[in-house]
Amino acid sequence: MSIEVGSKLQGKVTGITNFGAFVELPEGATGLVHISEVADNYVKDINDHLKVGDAVEVKVINVEKDGKIGLSIKKAKDRPEGQSSYSQRPRQNRGNDRSKDFRSKDSFRPKETFETKMAKFLKDSEDRLASLKRNTETKRGGRGGRRG
Repeated sequence: MSIEVGSKLQGKVTGITNFGAFVELPEGATGLVHISEVADNYVKDINDHLKVGDAVEVKVINVEKDGKIGLSIKKAKDRPEGQSSYSQRPRQNRGNDRSKDFRSKDSFRPKETFETKMAKFLKDSEDRLASLKRNTETKRGGRGGRRG
């Protein structure tokens, strides 16, 4: 039996690292199951899923020219047609639920027009600049500090 991409094989875990597990395949070849290919859900610690000496079924996902073999445990599992590995994940509400939104398009009306906002901003800005000029002009001067 040759090792080809897409074939399912039985193997034995021979070593575990923080990034994956090495699996000995038939004919003495060794491949790597990356930590992302161990289970359908997030794997923080591979030791929670595999131990050295475990017999596992793996699927060959790639064979590189230099002889490295990429394996997957999660892709070797038989699933019913149309079921993906992500269908078991709980759906998260991202806040796009319109029924909870207290504003609808009909009820949203700007309180001020752009022109009134701009006029208010310009008036406020001029007031601040005038106040700033008053405070800095009194601090300018030569020797002797303030006069009168």
